[in-house]
Amino acid sequence: MTGEGSRGAAEAAGADMLDERRLVKISKYLAKHLRHQPERIGIELDERGWVEVGTLLAAAAAHGFPISRAELEQVVAGNDKRRYAIEDGRIRASQGHSVEVDLDLPVAEPPAFLYHGTVAGNLAVIRAEGLRPMNRHHVHLSPDRETATRVGARRGKPVVLAVDAGAMRAAGHEFRLSANGVWLAERVPPSFIRFPG
Repeated sequence: MTGEGSRGAAEAAGADMLDERRLVKISKYLAKHLRHQPERIGIELDERGWVEVGTLLAAAAAHGFPISRAELEQVVAGNDKRRYAIEDGRIRASQGHSVEVDLDLPVAEPPAFLYHGTVAGNLAVIRAEGLRPMNRHHVHLSPDRETATRVGARRGKPVVLAVDAGAMRAAGHEFRLSANGVWLAERVPPSFIRFPG
């Protein structure tokens, strides 16, 4: 490859990396304001967590973080965890809110087992109290060990707990399934959790 060609390839790779970093930054910005602090940029979520896309984009620009419509759509479409949904000109986070919203998710029949990723430092509290939503509205559970491992790895060396969702459901606990495949429960009592060895 000529020097000119290799320089062009390197520039294109650099542009892709910059674009990727920008998209991650936008995704984090959306999480902060669509899940936790809409008031910081002057937006108001409706009771289901939705806000008009135009309202969000105008508020972001007014607060020094302009986002183009194309960037927003790329973040929503390209997010492997489908954290956000756009519908009828509105956008919302799929789950994980600390602000009061009702995502209007129907009760769903869970698989026999679901999984929760955490770290060893949390195990004593979980053994005593089970899984609690903490600053969110629900406990988040993964449909498979791999996803739970990735979730736990965000905080350190992951420990994956198995949740006997079938027995919980039989005991009257309700589960809901978010648009991005995360299972939600109000809490998980310790008796339904299988701890590692």
